[in-house]
Amino acid sequence: MILRAKACIFILSLSCLCTAVTANDADTPAQGNIVKTDSTVVRSAAPTAASSNSPAPLSARDSMAVADLYAAPAATPPHKTGWQKFKDYFTESNKPKENKAFDFSVIGGPHYSSDTNLGLGVVASGLYRMNRHDTLMPQSNVSLFGDITISGFYVVGIKGDNLFPKDRYRLSYRLYTMSFPSYFWGIGYSENNNDDNKSKYTLKKDEVAATFLFKVAKNLYIGPDASFSYIYAKDIQRYDLFDGEPTSTIDVGLGASIIYDTRDILTAPTRGTYLKLGQRFFPSFLGNKYDFITTEFIADYYQKVWKGAILAFDFYTELNYGDVPWTMLSQLGGSYRMRGYYNGRYRDNDLMCVQMELRQHIWHRHGVVAWVGAGNVFPDFNNFKWNQTLPNYGLGYRWEFKKGVNVRLDYGFGKNGQSGFLFQINEAF
Repeated sequence: MILRAKACIFILSLSCLCTAVTANDADTPAQGNIVKTDSTVVRSAAPTAASSNSPAPLSARDSMAVADLYAAPAATPPHKTGWQKFKDYFTESNKPKENKAFDFSVIGGPHYSSDTNLGLGVVASGLYRMNRHDTLMPQSNVSLFGDITISGFYVVGIKGDNLFPKDRYRLSYRLYTMSFPSYFWGIGYSENNNDDNKSKYTLKKDEVAATFLFKVAKNLYIGPDASFSYIYAKDIQRYDLFDGEPTSTIDVGLGASIIYDTRDILTAPTRGTYLKLGQRFFPSFLGNKYDFITTEFIADYYQKVWKGAILAFDFYTELNYGDVPWTMLSQLGGSYRMRGYYNGRYRDNDLMCVQMELRQHIWHRHGVVAWVGAGNVFPDFNNFKWNQTLPNYGLGYRWEFKKGVNVRLDYGFGKNGQSGFLFQINEAF
């Protein structure tokens, strides 16, 4: 029995001695060492001055190798079903992704609009910064959109705002083509307010527009803009409402804009001011059959009023001078201002409207809004009539698709029971 014990001690000492030779070759000291036999792991004590014959420690590399040998195998991530991947996609879509150069998401599905009826739409939205390290500057944005409905309406396009590094320059752009089976009531408030004038026609429109801005002072930008549009009407039910004007026009415009902008988020502001004054010319030497000028002014303001609540104010006016074709007249209604009125029912040389909206965050990604407003179309200031001002109000639901990008469902109301349901992405203003 004693012999067997001595033999075991001898074998163990020989094993430790072989390990010590390996450790000395690596010349890396350690506090202790691990020795592996065929079936046993033995931890030896650290060498001391009193035991000069003790084996040297394992090298760091050998210790790591032994640790890896006995480490637990890595857990295999669980397999996700298609539904789980779909759910995670939308769950994660609104979380900030500062480490991504381009945060891109897609949303689509069936929808309903009072103007275009039941349809299927898709929107691809992207947020990015040209300088990823400048997190204080608002993000650039781009949206690709497409929509088709059972009424025959379709639209395909792209729009966005590109902010260059340090916000020295800004490029805003939009490009789209659409076909809109619509209604026409004529030109001017008196014609537009007559329900008997409602007549069918189909509007076709192709448009490209861009504005390039230079930063000239803090929050102040100035720059040129340009636009091209080809608009024509077909399947016209009542030609007499067009006052003898041609059914198609090509309009090429050049101009300039000056903008003051302190908004924190371009697509869904929570604070700040936005002022824009734009002047665009459509001269005959650019190939325009109609020679006219358009002036646009926008004044928006955003203020936090209590927890989760934003009060937003918008004033908009568009004034036209010269020989303006029916295709380029100011139009009241649509998805952004005077929501609930049929887009283009009320049209004339000039337009002025105002709206105030309360935006309240409710829970997680959900919010609601309520707004009131008013608008007026008129031929010129000498013929502006207060009693022709149209009221507007409505309610809406918001779902945060991405950080700073909301999907909005609005239901707006207007004069004499006019109303409309709208589905859009990004805030109305």
